Amino acid sequence: MFKRHPKGLAVLFFTEVWERFGFYTLAAIYVLYMEKEFHWDDSTKGNVYGAFLLLAYLFPLVGGWLGDKVLGPKRTVRIGAIMMAIGYGLLAASSVDRIPLYLIGLLLVAVGTGIFKVNMAVSVGGLYKQNDPLRDAGFNIYYMGVNIGAALAPLAATVISSVFNSYNISFALAGAGMVLALVIFEFGKKTLPDPKPVTVSDVSPETRASDARQDRQRVAVLFTLFSIVIFFWIAFYQNGLALTLFADRSTVRLDYLRPETYQFFNPFFIIVLTPLLISVFARMRRRGKEPTNPTKIFWGMSIAGFSMLVMVVAALAGGNLDQPIMSPWWLIGSYFVITISEILVSPMGQSFVTKVAPARWQGLMMGFWFLGTSLGSFGSGQG
Repeated sequence: MFKRHPKGLAVLFFTEVWERFGFYTLAAIYVLYMEKEFHWDDSTKGNVYGAFLLLAYLFPLVGGWLGDKVLGPKRTVRIGAIMMAIGYGLLAASSVDRIPLYLIGLLLVAVGTGIFKVNMAVSVGGLYKQNDPLRDAGFNIYYMGVNIGAALAPLAATVISSVFNSYNISFALAGAGMVLALVIFEFGKKTLPDPKPVTVSDVSPETRASDARQDRQRVAVLFTLFSIVIFFWIAFYQNGLALTLFADRSTVRLDYLRPETYQFFNPFFIIVLTPLLISVFARMRRRGKEPTNPTKIFWGMSIAGFSMLVMVVAALAGGNLDQPIMSPWWLIGSYFVITISEILVSPMGQSFVTKVAPARWQGLMMGFWFLGTSLGSFGSGQG
């Protein structure tokens, strides 16, 4: 899988496997934790859910600035990882009598995730030359690492909930995954690009003048993209709230499928489908017919609507009665459709940002990509 790619891709891949394992263990259970442990109403759960995702995808702006201008990507990744590890520890120690620990833990995980993930994505782009045809495939492989961790997480949470009947142990396991991710990153960081922070003074006045117009055009294109993808993430992040509650309240109960287990299907489908799509696009590229990144993103946005239509039909068929009568295949089908969309939107969008963004603003522009994700994810928790 890593053949022909830079060595640093494997380091970033396995770092992301375990960082995402921690994050998605949390994502699989924290709405359920608020319901079962705190007994909060749906409005409160939705607000906390949306605020957490808002911060997690808003702080990449800060992380991008830190990586570009102050600390460099490697040190910023390290700081984010440490914050997340501490946050998971606080979550593991929380309870109905220690709700502040829960809220502070969520805050640390959200902020740490934000400054971590943007610099990981920039580091992937930094492994490749500007016109390297392997760049898109590299982002797809990296995204597989994201989803291997995301697939393992709900399975681990399911086992822990079944055997120990404890969400706190799952939070502790998420922290262990984050520590492992940090260890992998530290051992492999020599294989990663380490550009010094770029400032405007590093560029000659002549170059600044000649590039200013082109940079404005590039940024305008990117901001158009950032605005559009908000609507994709509104649909996508229903998985952690609306679809999880649908699984808990409306789906037939099976011993091997708990509400948190359903979040396994999205990353599982990504792992299965990504190699197929990489192969298809590679064949199209050899023939000179590979679609551009914006075209792939447009296809993905179009497909996303169908996943919501699946759940609209499910609701009309009895899913809105809050009775455990619906087949699991409604949720699984919805996850399958949104996964196809996600593969075309998320890694291709990140790859496009690293291609188009001006060099001195790579991290900041990637931060704005995640800001679009932030606004969409916050919107998913409203209503």
